[in-house]
Amino acid sequence: MIIDDEKLQRTLEKAKSHTDSEVTDILNKARELKGISLEEAAVLLNITDPKLLSDLFNAAKYVKEAIYGNRIVLFAPLYISNICTNECIYCAFRRSNTQLKRHASTQEEIRQEVTALLQQGHKRILMVAGEAYPGGGLQYVYDSIKTIYDTRWNGQNIRRVNVNIAPLTEPEFEELKKCNIGTYQLFQETYHKKTYEQLHIAGAKKDYQFRLDAMDRALQAGINDVGIGPLLGLYDHKYEILATLEHARYLDETYGVGPHTISIPRIEPAEGSDFSQHPNDVMSDDDFKKCVAVLRLAVPYTGIILSTRESPAMRNACLELGVSQISAASRVNPGGYSYDKQNGSQFTLTDDRSLAEVIDAVVGAKHMPSFCTGCYRLGRVGKDFMDMAKPGLIKTHCLPNAMFTFAEYLEDFAPAPLKAKGYALIESTTKESFPEGSPIRRLIDGNLKNIKAGKRDLYF
Repeated sequence: MIIDDEKLQRTLEKAKSHTDSEVTDILNKARELKGISLEEAAVLLNITDPKLLSDLFNAAKYVKEAIYGNRIVLFAPLYISNICTNECIYCAFRRSNTQLKRHASTQEEIRQEVTALLQQGHKRILMVAGEAYPGGGLQYVYDSIKTIYDTRWNGQNIRRVNVNIAPLTEPEFEELKKCNIGTYQLFQETYHKKTYEQLHIAGAKKDYQFRLDAMDRALQAGINDVGIGPLLGLYDHKYEILATLEHARYLDETYGVGPHTISIPRIEPAEGSDFSQHPNDVMSDDDFKKCVAVLRLAVPYTGIILSTRESPAMRNACLELGVSQISAASRVNPGGYSYDKQNGSQFTLTDDRSLAEVIDAVVGAKHMPSFCTGCYRLGRVGKDFMDMAKPGLIKTHCLPNAMFTFAEYLEDFAPAPLKAKGYALIESTTKESFPEGSPIRRLIDGNLKNIKAGKRDLYF
């Protein structure tokens, strides 16, 4: 893949001149759920008028709910190591940072961490590691994934492990696929090559093109789902969003499968990094919201992920702008959930709410919390998933499966007030979305009854 810098710069410059009627036409087109062009996305990124911004945000909410319904997927990152050989000047994990306490979790420590997450109610994990591995190299990664899957607590287990690790060769991706992972996630950090070279000054990550081509190798190796994204703040955010869209378009046209997820982390202060305190692009909250909304309109089928880098207020606001997945009760250092809750973090967290508190806020906003992993486990992945997501058919599975996994959480973990609120949301959503007497309604009513009676892990 090649990022055409001149094309992106020209597109951004041209988009500065637009009329209100052009914006309205673009938003109307977006509501058809077929996406918008790069040029149209650039126009929307330049909106400043409050009414047009409101129209943009409303369109993004409409598109998200048309594709996925009101469900919000919840997961937790699990950092197994902060050892790294790269020199990325914005990251606390960089090799030269002597202020950071380094550690790679043992398999027993990983079991301890997973147990702590299971005790909260988590079912989905994003496994993260610095770009260096102790002992046997990648075997450490493979062993860690197996440990996560094998860990049990009180009948609970992690049902899907997604992975964020260094870009691999195609044969290495083939080995990773054998570990039964969900999505392989990798951020380009910045798509602007000159800036990338300035910020990544040593280590394997210095190779811009090798990182950019990682998703090609992953898909060619048989990985079904991939996740991409920039780290906003390293370069102009408008450029990064357009480049992300170009990457998504390329993957879709080349492999018939666009990105399963797009993440949009915004840079936060990191221990020992002056750059992280003074990034190249300081975004306003309104600019960040525009990025979320434009991504939703441009790539309507993709899952948009928001991390705990953002404040509770911003995360709550973005639930209405097209975000479909959020991390909850996150820790970003090895041992952060159990044996070392403070040392060695990659960056500063802004949302420190518990899983129950995050779920309470999601329910309060009338969104359905989901721990669903049904698509992964039924093989509804890759092109099969896209064929259902693009026309908006996937929500007929997403929403019921969300309710089943949420009901499990309510039965097994929720305090009484949240349990009452949660079941009230399930009841109202069921009545609003599925006609009484229909086959899907009978399935929902039957599964909810079975979950209350003690059955678990029901999905279709």
